[in-house]
Amino acid sequence: MEQVAGQIIFFLLSAVIVICSILAVTSRRILRAATYLLFVLFATAGFYFQLDYHFLGAVQITIYAGGIVVLFVFAILLTSKLGEKSDKISSTKRGWGLLAAISGAALCLYTLCTHDFFPSQYAAGGEWDMKAIGHMLMGMDKYQYLLPFEAISVLLLACIIGGIMIARKR
Repeated sequence: MEQVAGQIIFFLLSAVIVICSILAVTSRRILRAATYLLFVLFATAGFYFQLDYHFLGAVQITIYAGGIVVLFVFAILLTSKLGEKSDKISSTKRGWGLLAAISGAALCLYTLCTHDFFPSQYAAGGEWDMKAIGHMLMGMDKYQYLLPFEAISVLLLACIIGGIMIARKR
């Protein structure tokens, strides 16, 4: 019975993510799009809680759902008028967007099918200890993620500075 309940929760969270993702991209009101993004991030945290990754779920809620969405909302409120709708998208832009989306999906599918996500040095034991996970997250060698993490933090800083500059020019 518990397994069935877990599957129902998984499918509900998946439906929330798919529906709110589509609504976030297609909404003409930018504040509503940010709200749909918030729901997507909360549902992603629900996946982490369902997998018993409580720390990652809490981080997802506090940093992404709490911090990043609040940052987006402040940037939106600083740079646009309340209730302002975005312009209609022309058919050529829509076509280019569809082409980019299909290309991105093909690239993701290719990566999923060809990449070795579990290097042999970590997969031998079945379960990973916390020290190995810490080295994977904070190392700079192959299969370690400190450099991409720092690149994302610089990108977010650039977004903040860009939002402030746009708000000051108005």
